Amino acid sequence: MLASLFQRIDSKTDELVALACELIRFPTVNPPGDHYLPCVEHLGRRLAGRGFAVEYLRAEGTPGDTDRYPRWNVVARRDGAKPGPCVHFNSHIDVVETGANWTVDPFAGIVRDGRVYGRGACDMKGGLAASVIAVEAFLEEFPDFRGAIEISGTADEESGGFGGVAWLAERGYFSPPRVDHVIIPEPLNKDRICLGHRGVWWGEIETKGRIAHGSMPFLGDCAVRHMGALIHAFENELFPELDKRRSTHPIVPDGAKRSTMNFNAIHGGQSDDWTGLPAPNVPDSCRMVVDRRFIPEESLAGVKAEIAGILDRLKRSRPDFDYEVTDIMAFEPTLTSRDAPVVVAVAEGIRALFDREPDYILSPGTYDQKHIARIGKLYDCIAYGPGILDLAHQPDEWVGIADMVDSAKVMALALHRLLFKKSLS
Repeated sequence: MLASLFQRIDSKTDELVALACELIRFPTVNPPGDHYLPCVEHLGRRLAGRGFAVEYLRAEGTPGDTDRYPRWNVVARRDGAKPGPCVHFNSHIDVVETGANWTVDPFAGIVRDGRVYGRGACDMKGGLAASVIAVEAFLEEFPDFRGAIEISGTADEESGGFGGVAWLAERGYFSPPRVDHVIIPEPLNKDRICLGHRGVWWGEIETKGRIAHGSMPFLGDCAVRHMGALIHAFENELFPELDKRRSTHPIVPDGAKRSTMNFNAIHGGQSDDWTGLPAPNVPDSCRMVVDRRFIPEESLAGVKAEIAGILDRLKRSRPDFDYEVTDIMAFEPTLTSRDAPVVVAVAEGIRALFDREPDYILSPGTYDQKHIARIGKLYDCIAYGPGILDLAHQPDEWVGIADMVDSAKVMALALHRLLFKKSLS
């Protein structure tokens, strides 16, 4: 029976590649959130043709949702012949901007040398396609399965997931008793199980000044200089401390075992929406967005207090220094237990296919597991899927065809274990 399931998935290789290419050809770039509806409808039509009940759900009122860029999601469910647990495969459909230096059309779905190229091939339309093929092969092999299977394509993971999994979780789509186990096919390599991720705090820090004529800056107060002082303090005080902190958890890649902070964006003075020459002004505002990633040994409260301490010291020591901090997004680290049913099931699939123990890892960045845990209160959730994490968001992004096939086999084996409560291997 194991050989028969594997043969069935192998026979669907061309179909798997075609589906991955079809999904890549929807340029679902976020922001702003293009082409969500045609992408989820394409997925929904396929699943409806396989006996799934399909819902299209718009997350109205969530960040970025407008009539021009509506936040559409699809959730498809197929119930088995008998009651039992529900296994849910969740993938985000949005992709980041392409950026420069591509050597292929990023939305053509190019197949070359055993790889599928395109924006989202790795992160994570290849994983979505693999999960669909895994489920379809499983249904053909085990039409009398018990329980239920769900597949979702959701919006906005790249910008926090608030118009996708978070919105659905608030409405009970990721909570027991509707769902029991969740697999998110993010690109973490086909022989690794991702148990969770580091924490994150995104914030905007604004330093404040006073406008004046640029030829008489002594009559004003330059907010950009204040920001420079803050950056100097970060460079000399905070970054050296972050470099000293190292997690004992198996976070990948190795550099992510440390605490990190990235300056995501900075802007001071006049906006750039003018033509001609700038006016001579002293900037009265400078804003910087920081992306602080923290390890499980740290807390969100500690992360924020550390930055607040530097700001408060500057306010005491630097004349006229004033600031404001705005939270953009914040999540604690997530960590699923190694003995959770979904972890055991996927590990069994990896052993059966690769004849080795899986690696257990944590992701450097957050993904939608955070919403499933904090809102849905469902903790039997992992990330497992094809693709090399380092390729995500890069030019010439690709996913290996053999990796997609192998991951589909592991997902199908895990599905059997979770629904039938026994091993095929």
